[in-house]
Amino acid sequence: MGDSEIEIRLLESADEMSAVGTMFQQVWGSVTPLVETELLCAIAHSGGYVIGAYDAANLIGASFGFLGRYDGQEALHSHVTGILPGVQHTGVGRAIKEHQRAWAVERGIPWITWTFDPLVRRNAWFNIEVLQATVAEYLENFYGRMGDAINGDDDSDRLLVAWPTNASATRPTAPAGATVVEVETPDDIVRLRRTDITAAQAWRVRVRNELRDALDAGGVVTGFTRDGSYQVAVPG
Repeated sequence: MGDSEIEIRLLESADEMSAVGTMFQQVWGSVTPLVETELLCAIAHSGGYVIGAYDAANLIGASFGFLGRYDGQEALHSHVTGILPGVQHTGVGRAIKEHQRAWAVERGIPWITWTFDPLVRRNAWFNIEVLQATVAEYLENFYGRMGDAINGDDDSDRLLVAWPTNASATRPTAPAGATVVEVETPDDIVRLRRTDITAAQAWRVRVRNELRDALDAGGVVTGFTRDGSYQVAVPG
């Protein structure tokens, strides 16, 4: 499936919103809905962002967000984006992000923000290396216990990232005289949570301590390596 076959469109009807909720449950393996139909309807009607990604008539991905602030400026906060497992790594995620950027540009919004689990390598690589987003903040156990099939019983630590809608903008560079440290991540944290929750939680604490401390010390995430490590430039 190529990007040209993907249709991404803004959603309006309650039936469309209900289909998004059902798809999110499939993606996260959640018994209860991640988001209710009425909330999605309210977000869309009040000027927020709710889209579906379709392959022909089939809903294969969706995203919703609301207006917020970043660095004193207006931002689209992309709260949830989900793609069915069978079509991940096919360009759908990138297409959704580019749609978000175009939507924000049309409305004069300079930033898009979202959160992701710092232990999930594929998301870190996509956000930091592919999109060139800026890591803005480490958020400890941000959502509390989530309990779905992906997050399990682990703490919901998140990194907040900010992505400029100006495509020519560049990510902050390392401070002068900084020392680059690497923070390693597990190979597959989702599988590890299912097979060895104690080891998964140990990884959570380790990455939390190393990455949060580096950021709190004024560090700047400058990259994410192919073998799964954050590169953080920490002032000397």
